[in-house]
Amino acid sequence: MDSESDESKVSLKRRVREIIFEAETPTGKLFDVILLWCIGLSVAVVMLETVRGLDAQYSGVLLTLEWCFTGIFTLEYLLRLWCSKQPLKYALSFYGVVDLLSCLPAYVVLFFGASSAFGVVRALRLLRMFRILKMVNHVQGAEVILHGLARSRAKITVFFFAILLLSTIAGTLMYYLEGGQPGTDFTSIPKSIYYAIVSITTVGYGDVVAQTDLGRFITTLMILTGYAVIAVPTGIVTSEMMRLQEPDRTTDACPSCGVHGHLPDAKFCRRCGSSMDDEH
Repeated sequence: MDSESDESKVSLKRRVREIIFEAETPTGKLFDVILLWCIGLSVAVVMLETVRGLDAQYSGVLLTLEWCFTGIFTLEYLLRLWCSKQPLKYALSFYGVVDLLSCLPAYVVLFFGASSAFGVVRALRLLRMFRILKMVNHVQGAEVILHGLARSRAKITVFFFAILLLSTIAGTLMYYLEGGQPGTDFTSIPKSIYYAIVSITTVGYGDVVAQTDLGRFITTLMILTGYAVIAVPTGIVTSEMMRLQEPDRTTDACPSCGVHGHLPDAKFCRRCGSSMDDEH
């Protein structure tokens, strides 16, 4: 009887694990879809609680909904711990911490009376959408972008310091030209550097304005320079991403049609389909 009970418990835990952790089955996908709706609605409730008029009029309804969602997330978190093969590893993982933080705000409010606005952290759980929609290509694309950024960090760092140096020189020059004008906005070199950065990046807040003709001319040069260099980081990262996306190709030519550019493990020609082995 004990063995049957243990087998039944293991079987139940396996079924719960498949539903909660896997989105391949219909029940698992349905579970994640329902969970996503709960997450989105709970975030909306947290946002509505910050609107004074709505909170004053519907505070009871919002509080009830908040506790309903908290109960759902708490039950889900406990089930994940129960059916996990390594509960501690899951609890310390990124999603485990996020799941825990999804439950804590309401309990913190209950026991300590703190603000529940921290519950917006539930929005991070929407990352599970990648599992539901099986967005493998998007996930791989994200990895390519991250690797591209990592590989280009040295060049981006050099570019960043070059722009910072240019902004410092231009800002100092603007302070020298505009600092002595009556009612000037260039009251210090740091503020002038801020103006130079805003001009070079072509943001143009308009909170600091040049008054002299020479200052306006230099501002024009900074804006044009910004347009010229703004695409440099994009080009650097894109080139690294293209390297990652394109596998290393050999210079071996097809014995039949002579085309080059095959993968190292290619057995057949990419154009004519003939064997790459000279003996065939």
